[in-house]
Amino acid sequence: MRYLPLTAADRQAMLASCGVDTIRGLYSGVADSVWHDGVFGDLPLGLDEWQTELTIRQLAEQNQTAGQVASFCGAGAYRHHVPAAVDHLIQRGEFLTSYTPYQPEISQGTLQYLFEFQTMVARLTGMDVANASMYDGSTACAEAVTMANRITGRNKALLSGQLHPHYTAVVQSMARWTGVDLSLVEPDPLNTEDLIDQISTDLSCVVVQYPSFFGHLNDYTRLAEACKAAGVLLVVAVSEIVALGLLKSPGSMGADIVVAEGQSLGNGLNFGGPYVGLFATRSNYVRQMPGRLVGETVDANGQRGFVLTLVAREQHIRRDKATSNICTNSGLCALAFTIHLSLLGEQGYRRLAALNHQSANDMANALRNLGRDHPKVTVSNASYFNEFLLDLGQPAEPLVERWAARGLLAGVSLSRLYPNQPKLANHLLVAVTELTQQHHKDQFYQAVKEVC
Repeated sequence: MRYLPLTAADRQAMLASCGVDTIRGLYSGVADSVWHDGVFGDLPLGLDEWQTELTIRQLAEQNQTAGQVASFCGAGAYRHHVPAAVDHLIQRGEFLTSYTPYQPEISQGTLQYLFEFQTMVARLTGMDVANASMYDGSTACAEAVTMANRITGRNKALLSGQLHPHYTAVVQSMARWTGVDLSLVEPDPLNTEDLIDQISTDLSCVVVQYPSFFGHLNDYTRLAEACKAAGVLLVVAVSEIVALGLLKSPGSMGADIVVAEGQSLGNGLNFGGPYVGLFATRSNYVRQMPGRLVGETVDANGQRGFVLTLVAREQHIRRDKATSNICTNSGLCALAFTIHLSLLGEQGYRRLAALNHQSANDMANALRNLGRDHPKVTVSNASYFNEFLLDLGQPAEPLVERWAARGLLAGVSLSRLYPNQPKLANHLLVAVTELTQQHHKDQFYQAVKEVC
């Protein structure tokens, strides 16, 4: 194969240097029971390029995507319109520079958009400074906990029961190997969560979500004040960044660290990724912030330029003394985010948020009216942005499966994410965006009415 530069003699020489005769010998520690010889199942052997494309297309057509049917799925991954200009502009040559912009003289396009990206994230979250992006919202959340530990010198975090369960799981995975002590609040979507009484001086941080995973809107100002009095940092996670076009910013409520998922802007659902994590904090904590920070400077001729300002804290330079093991960023996704938000502008961003909220209002009000005749069907939220809980009065998961077969992705059943909590089995998390058409809402309404 022309893509393999090593000859058989080259490979044999390398194997001899390792003290083995075959490639299999490099994996002597792998049990024989897990080895597989020959082809896998019905996978075809080598095909022509056009035959490969046809085969993959036929496989892809078996999927039922959110863009093909009426979809009310959210729960941290939202379907929004991405302008065609985004995909065109991210391919421009000034942005397609080296993967990591260590050489500013050839990476000014990359460095400038990352600088603009940081500025946008700082403004959206109401914080002083933001980094040059992270993998996704969940890993950013875990990094926020370890950052809080470094700042406070404490090793215990309190996680809200209204935090996305996937975010909680990632924090738990991190804590397992770093020795962080986690205190988890029981999820209860139907009652107001009071975390102030659980704050103690041995906590490093309290982690909440805004809007909550169940769609609730909470003002965390009093919680931030209580945290500050105890020397505890308040971490606010945002899984739907469009919400900040309409809602009070976490920074204005007193948050110390804000993490978010930026997928909603510029990035499609893509079957779960790649997405882009946002991370912002107060200026006095900047040297404990993970990831990279791009800064503005001037060159030898006095012209405006951009450079990596803070990067030496990362593992590829500081190894075990690094403050973070995150040493890359979702650069292309961050670029798409930046271009989309630039195209919207402030007024467009606010209008997009208002459209989402109004569309959700229309849907929720229709379901409330249905509930007057069928009391078992209730909209649980008093306040929400574009996502709310619907109690169907019967187990939601089998209904979701039945409706999916009819071309309706009705939302996310809480029993799927909380399988051990029967009290949540009847609840469906329903997301509505600007792409939700009226006939989609009518289809959902009729489906619920039929099962009443």
